[in-house]
Amino acid sequence: MADAPESSPEITVWLDAARGGDREALDRVLGTLYQELHTLARRQLSGQQNNTLDPTSLVHESYLKLIGASNGARFEDRAHFFAYAASAMRSVVVDYARNRMARKRGGDLKRVAEIPEEAESSLRLDENLLALDTALERLTAVDARLAKVVELRYFAGLSEQEIAELLERSERSVRRDWQKARLFLHAAMRED
Repeated sequence: MADAPESSPEITVWLDAARGGDREALDRVLGTLYQELHTLARRQLSGQQNNTLDPTSLVHESYLKLIGASNGARFEDRAHFFAYAASAMRSVVVDYARNRMARKRGGDLKRVAEIPEEAESSLRLDENLLALDTALERLTAVDARLAKVVELRYFAGLSEQEIAELLERSERSVRRDWQKARLFLHAAMRED
């Protein structure tokens, strides 16, 4: 990630302009980072069959959330942009899963506590995802940093090393945060 063209000084300039409300600058950032976002989306949705949510749709829906007038998104740097993009992807996937479950089972949700150790597997658009989202909201209220690691790892599919680079922390710290977050989420999902 560090050697990618996305880390060029231009991205920082465009992010500064986007922070100031320049939508054209945000479009340039998204255009430059589109392939990376698409790769993240494809990785997360791999293995999903018979779904209308494909990686391109996920990136486009996330883009709409990023530029939405009511969200007031501000991107301090590339890490903040990817954190926000992961959050937007999470929102899209959770909304999709909610709609799918509502159609499939009349809205009844059963909660199952399962958070895989390795986040490289694809997201399952089912009850587990909805339970995870609820538990993640609780984690955000307790420790936003841990919640951000979960979003970047589970919803954006980034590795511990990539997260460490983005958040400018050690890989070991990110690994500890991931473990703490998983413990919290397991406990929260069992309570429901």
